[in-house]
Amino acid sequence: MSARILIVDDEEIVIRSCRRILGGGDYIVDSAQDGWEALRKVDESPYDVIVLDIMMPKIDGLEVLQHVKERHPDVDVIMVTGLSQVDTAVKAMKLGAFDYLSKPFDPDELKHVVDRALERRRLLDENRNLKSELSSRYRFENIIGSSPPMQNVFRLIAKCAPTNSTVMITGESGTGKEMIARAIHYNSLRKDQPFVTVDCNTLSENLLESELFGHVKGSFTGAVANKRGMFEIANNGTLFLDEFGNIPLSTQAKLLRVIQEREFRAVGSTGTQKTNVRLVTATNKDLKALVAQGAFREDLYYRINVFPIHSPGLRERRDDIPALAFHFLRIFCDELEKPLPEISDAAMSLLVNHDWPGNVRELENTMHRAVILASGKFIHQAHLASIIDAAPRLDLEVPRTGEDLKRIKKIAREKSVEDVEKLFVQETLRRNDSNVTRSAEETGMQRSNFQALMKKYNIRVRDTASDSGEPT
Repeated sequence: MSARILIVDDEEIVIRSCRRILGGGDYIVDSAQDGWEALRKVDESPYDVIVLDIMMPKIDGLEVLQHVKERHPDVDVIMVTGLSQVDTAVKAMKLGAFDYLSKPFDPDELKHVVDRALERRRLLDENRNLKSELSSRYRFENIIGSSPPMQNVFRLIAKCAPTNSTVMITGESGTGKEMIARAIHYNSLRKDQPFVTVDCNTLSENLLESELFGHVKGSFTGAVANKRGMFEIANNGTLFLDEFGNIPLSTQAKLLRVIQEREFRAVGSTGTQKTNVRLVTATNKDLKALVAQGAFREDLYYRINVFPIHSPGLRERRDDIPALAFHFLRIFCDELEKPLPEISDAAMSLLVNHDWPGNVRELENTMHRAVILASGKFIHQAHLASIIDAAPRLDLEVPRTGEDLKRIKKIAREKSVEDVEKLFVQETLRRNDSNVTRSAEETGMQRSNFQALMKKYNIRVRDTASDSGEPT
């Protein structure tokens, strides 16, 4: 849906100029030639952005701005000023204006500031939508995801949960396999019975068998009392065996008997016990490959692979990263009793484009640390660059001659210097609340030299220092 923009100016030539710049299909452009007409139109129709002249008959732009922000606080207002009205423009910023332009402005400048206002609105709308999505159709228990791979996982959970079928969950570490297992249990007929987890990767062979089947007193050194095993504790409920691919072959044989006969024998006991558990397993290994290597029993593999579910890696479901990031952001802000910040567009781009080898668990830890580092209203790219590998990847050709090597090394050096310069400017501005004058003073640079670096990397902010109210 096209964005709606209202141009408010008493000069017809300015209105025609703005219509020409912003028209052409990207936006729906409307106009008004005085403040009262503008307020009437804003009350009657929704607008995304208003381009508003300060000097107008009947009611000036500052009064119109105040009325608009009181009635429609989400509408972004861009003030248009003469060269002698800089102080008034700064006052407009304090009243809630998004930005201002000084006459005469060039077409690209108007287009750029309108695009920035619409991008800000898009991000705010997206954050609001994410808040809603987190408590609506995109969550299954505590699993968040609207991407096609996760929607497929949800469908499979819904199909298998009401049954007693054995489920095997595959996927990389950190993808939330245990959460899928819990979702299966709590949407099954066994939901009021125990859900018991065993991490098969943390126990030795003897201890694992004792953990699974229990033991009797005196069955081995240290067995000073009888102990119930997890197959007994989980009776009538669900037993989740995590890292199933690490189970020793001798224990695999005993598990196969439990699955086939629904009975087990505690370590050191001569009697058997019946069990009625639903078995859910998870592994980050290729069990077929282990079968081929002789490291995993083929008959057990087919017994547990009744209903397979693949838990996708985060790089396979990048569309879910914004929702997950916001989810963790809210959790840790509540935990640390900090106000909920927004995630800047640059920071979100970094999150979405990172490969996340540690998957959702890595993203969770990243957002936890970002909340600790952030002190303002935004999570910026700089807060994340120190946490995840944000170094740009150089797409350079492989040199074939000595001259190629010299040329490519020069490009690499220049690229590295540019990355450092850009991060230097961004971080300095962040520390000084985007005030160019204070930023230049802090670094010991001439203001003009600091602005030259900003221009080089197309970094635009507003300098709010008392000696300058002009955009930089």
